[in-house]
Amino acid sequence: MSKTVGASPLLMGERAATGGYDASGIDADAWEVLEGQLEATIPNYDRVNTWMTFGQDKRWRRNVRNHAKPGMKVLEVGCGPGSFAEDLVGMDLTCLDPSPEMLATAQPRVDAARASRGEGPAEYVQAIAENIPLPDDTFDMVFCLFSFRDFKDKAQGLREIYRVLKPGGRLVICDAGKANKLHGFFGYLWMNSVVQVMARIITKEKNHPWKGLAASYTHYGTNGYYRNMMRDVGFSDVQGRLLYPLGMASRFRGTKPEN
Repeated sequence: MSKTVGASPLLMGERAATGGYDASGIDADAWEVLEGQLEATIPNYDRVNTWMTFGQDKRWRRNVRNHAKPGMKVLEVGCGPGSFAEDLVGMDLTCLDPSPEMLATAQPRVDAARASRGEGPAEYVQAIAENIPLPDDTFDMVFCLFSFRDFKDKAQGLREIYRVLKPGGRLVICDAGKANKLHGFFGYLWMNSVVQVMARIITKEKNHPWKGLAASYTHYGTNGYYRNMMRDVGFSDVQGRLLYPLGMASRFRGTKPEN
């Protein structure tokens, strides 16, 4: 496993005076706390996600996965415990995540799935999205599955993804759905009520990590905000829309121009 960023101790700092989160990023102390919460979700990650999306998470992953073709060189930024990467078939795959615990969970899971298909192991890189330690113009496709919302600096993360994509390469993001402020309000209600009950039932813990993760949705931007951000970074053919029937997630697509 290639490690480029050392594991940091959990810093339980207060949010910055600005409020910590905004649609562009997360301050350093709040991000450290968020990473700790994400790592705490590992034992129940797939089960809670399936419950809270009524099983749509598998459909969303399939929707995103179908953008790639066998033989492509693919990077997943924020691979988490490997829920998406394990089903990428016939690709030269690199999994990147800032958390050593996530990578330690993803590696055996993903490599076992690949071995069952007669494929070699994937590459694993511990790093943040804002500083990807990989060469320019390397990948045909970059995926972000429910990790973009947690970038420290979303514009910088997009710039790094743009850099490592080949000309003509494509970025596909799937994350929380927020078409506009009204839609976001209903999403806030869902995340802070029903999802909390589901997580408590599954984890059997009153102070489960999904309590803190709901805040990352609250301060997440709208689809239009991130479409504009992708264009500002340089992506062309930018699209971003809700995924139906439930509208709980959004999919973004953008291409690095050939010239």
